[in-house]
Amino acid sequence: MPELTISPEKVGFLIEKAREFDVKDAAVDPDSGSNGADDEMIDVLEDTGRDPVVHEITGFIDALSEDEQVDLVALMRLGRGDATIEEWAELRREAARGRTGRTASYLLGEPMLGDLLAEGLDEFGVRPSGERITPIH
Repeated sequence: MPELTISPEKVGFLIEKAREFDVKDAAVDPDSGSNGADDEMIDVLEDTGRDPVVHEITGFIDALSEDEQVDLVALMRLGRGDATIEEWAELRREAARGRTGRTASYLLGEPMLGDLLAEGLDEFGVRPSGERITPIH
């Protein structure tokens, strides 16, 4: 079984934040002026371009080491089904070759990022909490 350079806890944090980001929708009424208590805070689900979740994800990813960023891209691609766990080394090489320094933007452009990262971790037999669900061979 290949090893991850990024901790499952860090990936778990990103899964949670990416899922928060994924529920955002285009702004319907940018000048609504509505009262959040009256409209059940529906405006919070609109993407206005000033989303603190995006800033949080971007800052977190930018602070990761290059190896951790490469692992994130490779995990997303693994979860997307681009390759199998047996091809992990090649996935990492491709992710490293394609590095442009804009890892956060690249990952945030991927629909369902949180689910894809979770699927990638699942291929390793690891839960985002860091608890291994399959034995180490």
